[in-house]
Amino acid sequence: MTSPTASSRSPRRPAWASRNYSLLTAAAVVTGLGSHGALVAAAFAVIETGGDGGDVGLVAAARTLPLVLFLLIGGAVADRLPRHRVMVAANVLNCLSQAAFAALVLTGEPRLWHMMLLAALGGTGQAFFGPAAEGMLMSSVEGEHAGRAFAVFRMAMQGAVLGGAALGGAMVAAIRPGWVLAADAAAFALAGALRAFLDVGHIPPRAPGGGLIADLRDGWQEFAGRPWLWGIVVQFSVANAVVAAADAVYGPLVARDHLGGAGPWGLALGAFGAGTVAGALLMTRWKPRRLLLAGTLCVFPLALPSAALAVPVPIGVLFGVMFVAGATVEVFGVSWMTALHQEIPEHKLSRVSAYDWFGSVALVPLATAAAGPAEEAFGRTAALWGCAGLVVLVTAAVLCVPDVRNLRRRTTPVARGGTDCASTDAERPVGGLG
Repeated sequence: MTSPTASSRSPRRPAWASRNYSLLTAAAVVTGLGSHGALVAAAFAVIETGGDGGDVGLVAAARTLPLVLFLLIGGAVADRLPRHRVMVAANVLNCLSQAAFAALVLTGEPRLWHMMLLAALGGTGQAFFGPAAEGMLMSSVEGEHAGRAFAVFRMAMQGAVLGGAALGGAMVAAIRPGWVLAADAAAFALAGALRAFLDVGHIPPRAPGGGLIADLRDGWQEFAGRPWLWGIVVQFSVANAVVAAADAVYGPLVARDHLGGAGPWGLALGAFGAGTVAGALLMTRWKPRRLLLAGTLCVFPLALPSAALAVPVPIGVLFGVMFVAGATVEVFGVSWMTALHQEIPEHKLSRVSAYDWFGSVALVPLATAAAGPAEEAFGRTAALWGCAGLVVLVTAAVLCVPDVRNLRRRTTPVARGGTDCASTDAERPVGGLG
């Protein structure tokens, strides 16, 4: 079988950048620009309608709750259907929900339940999109170049985060948040069109399997049998939850009270994005042998933004803190993707990714919904210090797992598939995936 990675290269692209990889990267940039500006816009849309920290948290929780509920199903579906079709369908749902959200904000006084419902539809789309996108990306690069390919992809994506957050904050400050939400809807439409051109026609149909439940069970066995995998997912189930509470709820409130509003907060999020670009650029050159040890040590600075908001520090200091946190956590992100790509069979990538995503976001709705009550009970400063402390605690705990400390980068691939259950869109480049 002709390899798509080999046959679809352009002389203008690096040897490891297939056509599918290039399309995936371009689409991720488009959605990154729109979505991260929309996160700022959604928070300030709630605040402008008279909402408080609890209301901001409820809208954020409404976005994440269906993500938790449908992720495992989304992962199994993405390993059974062509992943690009799942991605496009999810983009259509996100486009429509954001367009409706924008129309409500621009034309009237949206009620809290309106915003929660539309945020929930967006989260549902993300539940099906995320596992499909991760499996599609990992199957589009060769094992020898996986680390560099993931670093470049994340650098492009995080560059979009940088631009989207900064532009979103500036747009919210200059015009109504509804226009930022409308721009996000257009971005989803364009990204879905790009993903529709992904080339999977050369892949034979998947052999019949044991059904959705069997796929979920198989994915769980793959997940639970690897201590490094579930250990880090448990770590990030806590870390992501408290960071989400700090960024989605406390950050906009601190910005309103101490930093000057939406514009400076958008720039602070942009500084985090700039840091992730720098971290990804570093990872195009640095290949740590102990992938997860290096990555996990770089998670500790993720506690710094919450601590800085707790003080609160001047806006210039906050920019620096956010940059450092973004750079170091991106080292983890590239190392983590490389480890998954190296260790997980290709035809199970979306299912395992779904368990990864599920664990990583499971506590986010609870944390964001509880952020307002926690602020009332303990005060905003104490709540932010608690967020910082939990990040440090769980990161130190996961270093006790031997496989996290000892997993090494390999130059030879593991078995990436099976003849009985090859993915419907599994790309098999020359040399396999590793």
